[in-house]
Amino acid sequence: MALQRAEKNHYATLGLDRRCTLAQIRAAYRLLAKQHHPDVNHGSHEAVARTQQLNAAHETLSDSARRRDYDRELDGGKNPATPLRAAKIQRNISQDVNLRLEDFLRGTTREVRVNDPASPHGAEIYELAVPPDTAPGTRFRLPRLEPFAGGFVQLRVKALASFRFKARGSDLRCDLKIKPRRAAQGGAEMIRGLTGAMLRVPIPRGVGRGEILRIPGEGLPKPRGGRGDLLVRVIYRIEVRVVCR
Repeated sequence: MALQRAEKNHYATLGLDRRCTLAQIRAAYRLLAKQHHPDVNHGSHEAVARTQQLNAAHETLSDSARRRDYDRELDGGKNPATPLRAAKIQRNISQDVNLRLEDFLRGTTREVRVNDPASPHGAEIYELAVPPDTAPGTRFRLPRLEPFAGGFVQLRVKALASFRFKARGSDLRCDLKIKPRRAAQGGAEMIRGLTGAMLRVPIPRGVGRGEILRIPGEGLPKPRGGRGDLLVRVIYRIEVRVVCR
């Protein structure tokens, strides 16, 4: 399948050239993913499409082996240093697929590019249907295309961190900034959960900085049903009063 350079140039998607470093790739991805995230763009279709392009670019360019294959494809196969057929043919291959946190709850369909050096036809394209309430780490087995008929590609879905939440297994983590007075007196604060609903966070009196408050059932789906927890880390600053004499 020929590469559509105008649409699938991952370097251009991240605003980088082909000499960029891994650190530059990661920095550009973090900046652009935060800027174009649907949550900060009112869920627009353009933001969703742009985020998917950024995710695909980051998945490919942050993996050294996949980046080499992609660079070879950009060159149109003109680099004869590593003949494709020299690689050991394996009918069964595995690959990770990064998904947005929201996709684990509501489901999604992704076009996945699989780069197998042994494939004489270049990259293989598969459509992955992820059902709602899928747990991070779930593996999907899809039958491979010719000439690897009879084999399969195993795709494991992993969670991408958002600008609000980080995933650890089926649990989510986020920070909550409160005023020192609230920390001393206790009470409650409201935060927006992964689904968009407002969640009440009880604040114990005298809560310490860095203390973790747990909200059950507001994380990602679990492999055997239910959802993990939302772990809220308390952050606040001690107010210092300066008295001038």
